[in-house]
Order: sequence, then structure tokens, then C-alpha cells
Amino acid sequence: MAFQETTRQSYGSKVKGSFQGILWGIVLIIAGTIVLWWNEGRAVKASNALKDFQKNYVELTDINSIDVNFEGKAVHASGVATTTDTLRDASFGIAVNAFRLIREVEYYQWEENSSSESKDKLGGSTETTTTYTYEADWCDEPVNSAEFKDPAYKGKNFVWRSIEDADQNAPTATFGAYKLSPSIISAISGEEPVEPALTEAQQQQLLARVSDSTVVVTIRGNQVYIGSDPETPHIGDVRITFNQVTSPKTISLLQKVVNGTFETYIAKNGQSYSRVEMGTVSAENMIAHQKSANKVTLWLIRILGILLVIGGFRSLLSIVSTLFAVVPFVQGIIGTGVGLVTTVVGLIWSFVVIALAWAAHRPLIAVILLIVVVALIFWLVSRRKKTVVQ
Repeated sequence: MAFQETTRQSYGSKVKGSFQGILWGIVLIIAGTIVLWWNEGRAVKASNALKDFQKNYVELTDINSIDVNFEGKAVHASGVATTTDTLRDASFGIAVNAFRLIREVEYYQWEENSSSESKDKLGGSTETTTTYTYEADWCDEPVNSAEFKDPAYKGKNFVWRSIEDADQNAPTATFGAYKLSPSIISAISGEEPVEPALTEAQQQQLLARVSDSTVVVTIRGNQVYIGSDPETPHIGDVRITFNQVTSPKTISLLQKVVNGTFETYIAKNGQSYSRVEMGTVSAENMIAHQKSANKVTLWLIRILGILLVIGGFRSLLSIVSTLFAVVPFVQGIIGTGVGLVTTVVGLIWSFVVIALAWAAHRPLIAVILLIVVVALIFWLVSRRKKTVVQ
């Protein structure tokens, strides 16, 4: 059953909060502007670094012997990576020849979820009803239930055994006659299950502090389960999953050859570049994949910056609609108008920042963005004139 909590905020408190929102709005606008400016410059540098690599790389077709002619050069190579290292998780009886060994621990816990509904009251106050619901699920770490709102669930979480996650990488690996750097080794992917082999003594050690006699250690494939029944989990149960990235693996890389190993390529503009992909992938495809990744990153950060700026302007002007909160209907109309205006102003501000950031590097794109800005300003002014006439 859901648990509800109702709070009330007075008109005076809302007005005070809106004045505080002015300062917060300024901070958000500044932060968004910095993010947008930095992101555009970062994107241009990343693009130029990739072009630099594309212009200078050569094909390293034979990785079975070290050729001094490739020393210091940007290269593309495909081949088989191997490691002779053995990775161990002694507590669970695991020893494997692999690039990576991953131990992932989950706990069956109550989780608190909340949803709020606010209603503006005549006179300017606001009544907010928050509904708390609870659901048992597997979590990456124990959940502190001491702060739960519903007394029926407060303090109900516990775990039979707290165990740390673990992620090991092979210290050494080879790529033909070349050695692979730790960064390349960690980039090798393709997880597969690995079965633990606990002794009776190790199982008893896991249950050393468990007082419930129905709780046992169950091994199912690549999982160790601490609880009474893996098919019907209960609060406090723990499951530990083991995976490995086996050796050998075919990989493709874009790197720089240095002293029989590979390092990140440093472009003329000082930006670093490297890429590792699984399987045999051509340089052209790897570069195309990197270009796509760069575009995705550019737009994700760009959207974040725009949202920060818009949020900043909304917070800055929230005082306008708050002053009319004594009449909720009027506040709704004013709030809608403020929301529309701040969105347009935020977009204009963001496009100007983006255009200025690109102006030094890509003047044509900057001109197009400025045209969009002018169009938005014209729309905003024309809308205001229509509103005045009406």
C-alpha cells in the first residue's frame, strides 16, 4: 500500500524562493554558456585530430615482427591479441587465462520510489502530495532503508553478506611481436561466463555471520547465490556473477607505434586520439565509427548546455509568475508565457554562443546559425507586437 505525505508552501516562502532562483538562474546560464563554448571548441579539435590521424596513418600489415620503419608512426593494424596471465579470484575458486575477470555483486533490497503532485491554492500557497511506493529488486549496493518514509518499510533492508565488486585486467598482453598497453587491454571486450568452484570451507566462510539456517550457498552456472532459494529471492539475498574476457581475441586498432608497443596518437593541435575495436575492421570503417561517435558526443553535450541555459532563464524569471500565484488561473497563463519566452530566449542565447565558438573555425556554419538566431528574434518581436495589438 502506498504511503502519502502532504506539505504546504506559503506564498511568502514561494516568493522568497523565487528571489533565490534568480541567483541560481544566473549560475545555470553561466554554466550552460561555458559548456556550450567548451564543447564546440572540443568538437573542432577532435575533428581536426581525427583528420590529422587520417592523413598520416599507415597500414601495419605484419605484426609478427617489429619493423623499425614504423617507429613513431600512426598505424592501423588488425590481428590476434593474446595473454599468458592467469587472473584469480581465490575466494571463489576461480583461476582463468583471460584479459579480464569481472565479479559483479547484487543485493535483493526494498527500493523507495516517489511521485509528487502539486496544487496551487487561492491566496498563493501550494499543497504538494508525495506518494511513496516500495518495490523489491536487485540493486548494485545495499540500500539504506533507515530514511524510508513509510514506517512499514523503514529499516527493513539488510544483507546476508557484503561483498565488493572486483574487476581485474591482465598485466601483460601481446599483439604479434608487439606488447599491448594497459589501456588497450582494458578496451578488449566480449564477456563470457566463468564458473566458480568453491570448496566446502569457502562456502562456510560466506555463511560465517548468517544466523538463519535456511540460508545456503548455491552455485548456478556463473553465479554464487547466498539465500534460501534462488528461484524466490528474499530481502537480504546476495548473488555474485562472474564473467571473463578470454584469450585470444582478434582486435583492430588505431594507435602510434613506440618502442615495440602502442601509445595514443597526439595530433598537431595537441589532441590525443586512439581507437580499439573487436574483430577485423578496416581503418576507413574505424575512422567512420569515430566520426559518428564524435557527432553523438557533440550533440549530447550541446543539448545539455542548451537545457542548462533554458533552465537558467526560467529560474531567473520564475519570480514573474510567482508574484501572480495568489490567483492560480492567472499564474498558469503567466507561467505558460514565461515558459515560452524563456525557451526562445534560451535558444537564441545558445545559438549565439555556438555561432561565436565556431566562428573562428567554421565561418560558414557560424553564419547559418546566426541566421537562425535572427529568425528567432524576428519571431519573438513579431509575436510581441501581435500581443500588444490584441
